[in-house]
Amino acid sequence: MDREFRELPELLRGDELLVFNNARVIPARLLGRRAGVHSQRPSRATAPEHLSGIVEVFLTKQTAPHTWEALVRPGRKLGVGERVLFGEGELEAEILGRGSYGLRTVRLSSKSRESSLQLIERLGHTPLPPYIEREDDAADRERYQTVFAKIPGAVAAPTAGLHFSVEMMERLRAKGIESCELTLNVGLGTFQPIHGEELEHHMMHEESYEISAETAGAIARARAAGRRVVAIGTTVVRALEDSAQRAGPESGSGGLLRAGHREAHIFITPGYSFKVVDVLLTNFHLPRSTLLALVCAFAGREKVLAAYRHAVEAGYRFYSYGDCMLIR
Repeated sequence: MDREFRELPELLRGDELLVFNNARVIPARLLGRRAGVHSQRPSRATAPEHLSGIVEVFLTKQTAPHTWEALVRPGRKLGVGERVLFGEGELEAEILGRGSYGLRTVRLSSKSRESSLQLIERLGHTPLPPYIEREDDAADRERYQTVFAKIPGAVAAPTAGLHFSVEMMERLRAKGIESCELTLNVGLGTFQPIHGEELEHHMMHEESYEISAETAGAIARARAAGRRVVAIGTTVVRALEDSAQRAGPESGSGGLLRAGHREAHIFITPGYSFKVVDVLLTNFHLPRSTLLALVCAFAGREKVLAAYRHAVEAGYRFYSYGDCMLIR
């Protein structure tokens, strides 16, 4: 049925536990200029006309204190050892290696008193989704964040959370609905389309997440009391279900979830048996995406496709700043 998001408190029983992703989007798009390559041998690759021009380094995942996976454009012209300068040269990226899916490994270094993370915050641009066909502006730094965004590291917003305001959170609390938080750093792999015909052949990306002992305990108590666990977004589902798999009988953890920092490898497709999540609030996703596969696994493929057909006919908005659906 068609309802408005402001009616959410009335659509819930009042004893649910809502789980939010508190990841904060970083300004991960860095625009700089080429500085040359670390090479003692002159070659065509080091000719002057190849050592200038705008370069975009899109940070996708931090792998070490100063090392990131990144997409680099123009990638084919930038080899291992080449450096890119940002701002007035106070931040430098050196390309260390090549990876799959066009990714590069880069090392960031600060040439000023500011740390590299501080320089990213000052010099970077908000990584708006590609279907938003405009350049980012200053307002996007907060507009493309949830009201509970705290932990920096994501390169895309957990968009189901964008619907919530401070006022909505107050109304939910007033009804007795509790909430807790986890952190999953949304990466570009979330939006990577499924290219093959068979889901099981899709190479699933990894995303780092952290579940505190407090959150793990709150979820375990809710489940034990027969209260419903409501995941706000597919990123929350992925973190919770990955953690639940790791806390299986063979793990010896003795709990529903394993608290701590992990890398999510799970790929949820139709036929999956959910262990933690009872209700899902999610936006409408791109076709042939892992997110849509997850939603079909949760609600059933035919029901989800019927809901999408209705959404199209009713003029619903899709994707990051679009409408959402409550599945229970």
